[in-house]
Amino acid sequence: MASSSQTLAAAGGLPTEDGDVPDKRDLIAGLEKGLAVIEAFHQEQPRLSITEVAERTGLTRAAARRYLLTLTHLGYVASDRKRFGLTPKVLRLGQSYLHSARLPRVVQSQLQRIAYALQEASSAGILQQDDIMAIAAASAGRVVSATLQPGIRVPAYCTSNGRVLVSAMQDAEMDAWLARQRLEPLTPHTITHPERLRLELLRTRANGYAVVDQELELGLRTIAVPLRNFQGDTVAAMNVSVHASRMPMEQLVEKCLPPLLLAQEQLRTLL
Repeated sequence: MASSSQTLAAAGGLPTEDGDVPDKRDLIAGLEKGLAVIEAFHQEQPRLSITEVAERTGLTRAAARRYLLTLTHLGYVASDRKRFGLTPKVLRLGQSYLHSARLPRVVQSQLQRIAYALQEASSAGILQQDDIMAIAAASAGRVVSATLQPGIRVPAYCTSNGRVLVSAMQDAEMDAWLARQRLEPLTPHTITHPERLRLELLRTRANGYAVVDQELELGLRTIAVPLRNFQGDTVAAMNVSVHASRMPMEQLVEKCLPPLLLAQEQLRTLL
């Protein structure tokens, strides 16, 4: 099983020549902070003040102001003098990954095949710290959730892709991941007890797939499998999402697991 660092590297992270974490003196702190400012904006708060950006990034207010002014000068941020927001130019950063990285290009055809065969939505994601980030998706014209789009991040603890990837960790790493989670009840179905979630992760590991019933959003049911490379390392996860009114949980496994397992096997030699 792959560690989270292996998963990140496979998904387009920044490994050093020997695979270890780079020395801090080799990193550019300014770039790290500038990207943190961009990541401070999200769907719930698309426009932020300088003070809010400082609070979200841990920067001083003066430093946050300089970064915002720089990003404004570069065209990535726009301002009405009091509040700031991202511009469409930020999409170029994501498009650069989608167009150049191998992983989303390889899985996209399989997602489309599954989506059109089942007439349901399918997506693939990678683990980014405590979240799952979608890197590719196909819907066959049936939109189940707004979260099933490339670039969208959702909590890993209440998603099938997330549980598949966390269950691929070594026990000590998985326990450390669990210990830092804030298990908020996003719906009445969300598992919020750490030990119960750990049991679900162990069940996922044993079964080779995860099913989640309306824990992220009411009405959203998902099933996911890990995507492994030819060495057996887990590099991503792939799921099928359905609306609860159309498909009971038993049928979700019976109907959607076989095509996911077929795609898993076909992708193994390509990842």
